[in-house]
Amino acid sequence: MKKFSLYYVFLLIVLGSCKEKQVASEQPVPLLDKVSAQYELLYDNALPFMDTDTPMPRTIVDGKLHTVGVYDWTSGFHPGSMWNLYKLTNNEEWKNRATHYTKLLDTIQYWEGTHDLGFMIGDSYGNALKYENNADYEKVMVQAAKSLSSRFKPNAGIIQSWESNDRWQCPVIIDNMMNLEMMFEATKISGDSTFYQIAVIHADTTMAKHFRKDYSSYHVLDYDTKTGEVLKRNTAQGYKDESAWARGQAWGLYGFIVMYRETKNLKYLNQAKHIARFIMNHPNLPEDKVPYWDYNAPVTAQTPRDASAAAITASALYELSTYVEDDLNSAYINEANTIVETLSKEPYLAEVGTKVFS
Repeated sequence: MKKFSLYYVFLLIVLGSCKEKQVASEQPVPLLDKVSAQYELLYDNALPFMDTDTPMPRTIVDGKLHTVGVYDWTSGFHPGSMWNLYKLTNNEEWKNRATHYTKLLDTIQYWEGTHDLGFMIGDSYGNALKYENNADYEKVMVQAAKSLSSRFKPNAGIIQSWESNDRWQCPVIIDNMMNLEMMFEATKISGDSTFYQIAVIHADTTMAKHFRKDYSSYHVLDYDTKTGEVLKRNTAQGYKDESAWARGQAWGLYGFIVMYRETKNLKYLNQAKHIARFIMNHPNLPEDKVPYWDYNAPVTAQTPRDASAAAITASALYELSTYVEDDLNSAYINEANTIVETLSKEPYLAEVGTKVFS
């Protein structure tokens, strides 16, 4: 799972961006030192919640930290970020902290009620395995893949995302592409190709049915699990059904790059290149490359930007650049560099010493 690290370094930047006032710094502080300092502040503020039902920090609103339980889809981000800080800083304290928070997610491996296991287990135990050989962690990864496999609907060729409800029979969201990486890892660990095959089938179905002619993606597709027919194409978080929700485009880009990395099938590389072209050439993409929350949302001075979509896109483009040559290689790297440079300064990165929490 080699590409999680870039994304979560960017996540640290976003977490440190909610502030009240600027505090001047006498000397420039290296970016990693800034990120480490801000994450140290986040860690300290999350400590009082460690032994509660909501130990995981999720967001900061108006200076107040909001935490969630281990069954929230973002629960793997906190340990995953600390594993990456351990790698980047060689500070054993981050490893100790990451280990503790990772083990809080132990029961999630058996949960069949969500498609988000790739986020939750892949980002925690998966990142742990990048930096530590641990047979127990490997067992968790395989069990989580088994649990995710229980949501596979063979007649439709997809892994079901959310539970059936009044609106959808079998909703599948583009985000699900991010959970396939864990399936490939489980096959590598266990030798069981079932996980690999499910990932391929889901990706193929998504590629055929989830994308428009311009290679933007719908957010939610509703499937008939008996016939495989697409019943509806909607959005749950985007501007409207036919719009391109920014984070969803990034999920799709990253997901198909993973598919190419793991299978070497050129159809996935081509799909990723098409999605990258849609994002990079979109007329509503700002010059600093941090998109508005939806590519089709009306743009005003108050239209929110999506720093997470930008971060995911940058991480994806860096890896995509390694699979192409010449002009495309340069274009992907330059785009990713611009995103990182933007997220590494005001208004996305809080300076060290800024008051983040009230």
